[in-house]
Amino acid sequence: MSRAPGAIVIGGDYQGLGIVRSLGRRGVEVIVLDDEHSISRHSRYAAGSYRFRDLRTDEQTMKALMTVAWRRDVEGWVVYPTREETVAALSRHRAELLRHFRIPTPDWSVTQWAWDKRNTYDRAAELGIPTPHTWHVSSEDELETVDGEPPYVIKPAVKEHFFYATGCKAWQANSRDELRQRFRAAAAIVGTEEVVVQELVPGDGDTQLGYCAMFKDDAPLASMVVKRLRQHPVDFGRASTFVRTIEAPEVEEMSIRFLRSIGYYGLVELEYKYDQRDGSTKLLDVNARTWGYHSLGQRAGVDFPYLLYADLIGLPVPSGVEARPGISWIRLATDLPTAAIELARRRLDWAAYLRSLRVFDVESVFSPDDLRPGFAELALLPYLAIKRGI
Repeated sequence: MSRAPGAIVIGGDYQGLGIVRSLGRRGVEVIVLDDEHSISRHSRYAAGSYRFRDLRTDEQTMKALMTVAWRRDVEGWVVYPTREETVAALSRHRAELLRHFRIPTPDWSVTQWAWDKRNTYDRAAELGIPTPHTWHVSSEDELETVDGEPPYVIKPAVKEHFFYATGCKAWQANSRDELRQRFRAAAAIVGTEEVVVQELVPGDGDTQLGYCAMFKDDAPLASMVVKRLRQHPVDFGRASTFVRTIEAPEVEEMSIRFLRSIGYYGLVELEYKYDQRDGSTKLLDVNARTWGYHSLGQRAGVDFPYLLYADLIGLPVPSGVEARPGISWIRLATDLPTAAIELARRRLDWAAYLRSLRVFDVESVFSPDDLRPGFAELALLPYLAIKRGI
């Protein structure tokens, strides 16, 4: 009897750990690749791990995968990306990688609609999906065409180009002068052509929504809609810290329409924000990979990483499965400091926060059947705080 294919997870933080556990609990052999100290390698469900100097470029990612293929038999294994730059590498080199691995990331002709926000917003406009008002300016002089009132958001068209240089997802400008200063600083990092200026959609965690799916043949095999109640950092969160599943048919409909239009396959998260000013729900971002809180799905009845694995190796998979509403997920390592900031600003109620700590269903790292990653993260907190602000 032939051995079932294993899986390679590129990125061993809490997101990667969720993939390792999803597959490992079902007997799938999983190895982890990372260029940082990895908590996933401490999991009882990780069969091995490799650390590389850097995995941020296409060349380095390809070299790492080929190195692993040379060291052990991973022919036909499923490769899971957890970062944007890995998504890009797998997508752009998909044809070559398919000779050795099962690659869930779609071809670049599809992935480019998620990778570059300019493409995302253009396609959304064609489909009639609301987005924040956006100004594409190619020079500092063209800022004069920005006719809206502050505050503004200055963000990169391609997140990773900006994030590794600044540690931020976006910047806020509260005046025209600050807009000019921020634009100039962002352009020095990513070039003027990649700087996007947007209106700031007001609202707290009650307005932040997400649609998550395993998508195939123009429809979700499984899906989950969430309210992203808290995020870290507070203003422009790189990651959610407290999330709860909800029902939101409008978000589902818009997401399916967008994914169907680009011929998407695989795991995906679409981020939205409800605009209380006009009652519209606006698309902010599309992530063509697993997302930080995907392990919430397992508790809510949708095991996203395993569904992808099963589909890729030819096992039967269900169709039209929806996550149960009212299930919550938390990442304590970032939620506690986030809550402290919000409490200090009087934007969060003590009693409400303590209630949320009593009722969450899933913690991102700590699990009774796999304790070592939790202790490893505690030991690594100073490193994580310095390396990437946790």
